[in-house]
Amino acid sequence: MDRRQFLATSAAATLAAVSPRAFAGASSQRKVALIGSGWYGKVDLLRLIQVEPVEVVALADVDSKMLEEAAGIVAGRQKSGNTPQTYGDYRRIFEDHEPDLVLVDTPDHWHALPMIDACKAGADVYVQKPIGVDVAEGAAMLKTARETGRVVQVGMQRRSTPHLMEAKKRVVEAGLLGEVAHAQVCCYYHMRAGNQANPTEPPGHIDWAAYNGPAGDAPYMDWVHPRKWRAFMRYGNGIVGDMCVHMLDLTRWMLGLGWPDRVGSTGGIFVQTDAASDITDTQSAEFSFPGERGDGSHFRGPRMNVVWNHRSWGDAVDPEWPWASIIYGSKGTLKLDVNKYRFEPRGGGEVLEGTALREEDKYPEDATEKDLERHVASAVREHMRDWLRCVDDRSRPVADIEEGHISAAACILANNALKLGRSLDWDPAAGECVDDAEANALLQRAYADGYTHPADA
Repeated sequence: MDRRQFLATSAAATLAAVSPRAFAGASSQRKVALIGSGWYGKVDLLRLIQVEPVEVVALADVDSKMLEEAAGIVAGRQKSGNTPQTYGDYRRIFEDHEPDLVLVDTPDHWHALPMIDACKAGADVYVQKPIGVDVAEGAAMLKTARETGRVVQVGMQRRSTPHLMEAKKRVVEAGLLGEVAHAQVCCYYHMRAGNQANPTEPPGHIDWAAYNGPAGDAPYMDWVHPRKWRAFMRYGNGIVGDMCVHMLDLTRWMLGLGWPDRVGSTGGIFVQTDAASDITDTQSAEFSFPGERGDGSHFRGPRMNVVWNHRSWGDAVDPEWPWASIIYGSKGTLKLDVNKYRFEPRGGGEVLEGTALREEDKYPEDATEKDLERHVASAVREHMRDWLRCVDDRSRPVADIEEGHISAAACILANNALKLGRSLDWDPAAGECVDDAEANALLQRAYADGYTHPADA
């Protein structure tokens, strides 16, 4: 067995470990509810079902058609064969059930309120990234998790991706990078919707007012739901909030970085000017972190900079790495993405590589599941295992809500810096920008009438 085979075998053995309750009797079976039954809601929930025989008791969604389809899929996949109850209003779940675990997989503008309600109802929570649409939401979510003592895992599964876990241990922790002071993160996918505005009446199976919720009224367009809501800042934070948050978080995790203390950004809509979408098609951002640390982080010097670039048009800078983190060290360069990693020593030497763990032989349903990113399935499963282990021992998971807050807030600050046309100095202890009332006014979005922002609750 060569070293690569040994590493792969070791990783697979590590990932085989599951929550101690996975094989417990029915009396300790965890009850689960899912809020948001669309694409990634099903991806997350079905991976959870694969790693522990939970009982899914309830699903909630404002799209009744999507909801009923998901209920049928879950009935066919969970051990009991039971069909979960379905709800148009997620709050009714907590009136009728006492779930142990709640997954929040809604569009971004609906992350904060359900997560907070679930914690207050006594559930441990898995919430999709980014945790919220403004910095104040994230701070309120973190505060609630700590006050209620709930275990909250954020869906930043790069931290649980087998080949990236291997790269961290094999390259970063082994000191092969040398001194590190710069990283590049990027996304060049053509993912910005180019559709024209086409307002129409929403179909009867979608509660459009509830869909908009705290974001306020907006006309229905038949191409927005599902999944293309990301084309509008009212529902999220653009490509920076959607894609940068993953690669920035990956880089922070790899290097042990905490909060950035300065964030700047430039960009705009430069090419796709005819589309209804209002997110940028071109944007750069720079996240500047304090330098030398005493906690084992693998970088030196007065600063550590992570630079982001995205374009939703044209070619990628490197077509082999269109959505990636590239970490530069004095002894070599480490390239990372969801499919693979590669370490190239400076001046020559052994190139170290790894690829995504595919497990269709162990989980044959992966091969036929609609819209599943099969190379990511093993990462979501390990992320669920990590969450369950921490629920059992009441510890903090690898993508704890605090880590989710840091990565999301940094990306939101980048968009705020772009809007203001200047870099922002951030004080993490105070939770605000330094001597900048205009920037601090952007930390909290206004909620629509009938909804209370969690920072004001």
